[in-house]
Amino acid sequence: MTVTPPSLLGESPAFLATLTHVSRVAPLERPVLVIGERGTGKELIAARLHYLSQRWDRPFIKVNCAALPESLLDSELFGHEAGAFTGATRRQIGRIEQADGGTLFLDEIATASPAVQEKLLRAVEYGEIERVGGRTATVDVRVVGATNADLPALAAAGRFRADLLDRLAFDVVTLPPLRARPDDIPPLAEHFALGMVRELQRPLFPGFTDAALDRLRGHDWPGNVRELRNAVERSVAAADPDEPLDHIVLDPFESPWRPATAPTARPEAASPQANAPVPSFDGGILDQVRAFEASILREALERNRFNQRQTAESLGLGYHQLRGMLKKHGLIPPAHLRP
Repeated sequence: MTVTPPSLLGESPAFLATLTHVSRVAPLERPVLVIGERGTGKELIAARLHYLSQRWDRPFIKVNCAALPESLLDSELFGHEAGAFTGATRRQIGRIEQADGGTLFLDEIATASPAVQEKLLRAVEYGEIERVGGRTATVDVRVVGATNADLPALAAAGRFRADLLDRLAFDVVTLPPLRARPDDIPPLAEHFALGMVRELQRPLFPGFTDAALDRLRGHDWPGNVRELRNAVERSVAAADPDEPLDHIVLDPFESPWRPATAPTARPEAASPQANAPVPSFDGGILDQVRAFEASILREALERNRFNQRQTAESLGLGYHQLRGMLKKHGLIPPAHLRP
């Protein structure tokens, strides 16, 4: 059976240097730490380390250390004997034993408790684990840990075991954020757009406009590749399938009705109307809402010189959403003013 490493898309120097590093360290029977911001693909790199190693045909077991409280993480990793605690009616083999002969990927390893770290140290150092309830077993496991935390700083502050860090950091692969590889943004965006088009069963993807590509390149992508994928896929889903994609929905929360005092509001994403005084209208509440909506649309059109695509983007709307709202309020601009 032939197993290929997970595909990773990119041609920027920073990304290619990372892949070269991974290829060099993958065959070594030593622990590795993968460090990177959220959304940079740490799990994909861990899988590549496994499938490029001599353990490629053995188990690749994944555990998210942040997803479980200490007691459950202990049992999940090391297993337990029957009767070890209430509800333990039979022996359970832990993830480390399941990975015997293969690779154990520990995501968010910085969140593991001191007690779990101590047991992990023994597993990495001596290949020994102790199930909850007292039974000891021997395993042959390569550990790959991942985190976006500063482990040396945590160790210096006494919040992560320095001796475990020493063992895990035989080699450290640090992933570049997407903002450090801008040349990779267009091919990644095209890849995600084509995938969404296939999912929607559309016949083709008409491509991105230059303005859309400029917006993709200009964003800082704090969520990295994961955020890029979400932005492209939601934009493709909302777009006219017969026209090149022009509007990129970067912030799905952006809306003219977004509360200005929302605790998650970001200053850079606040709508132009966030701090505007609410005008006074006569009539019932529905009439007031319609009048207020029309006033926002009218002001946005004038501010954007009646360019409907710019107006839609400034309001956090899709182009066709805006067109529908303009028709609803009789605000389609005269032909000589249309963009």
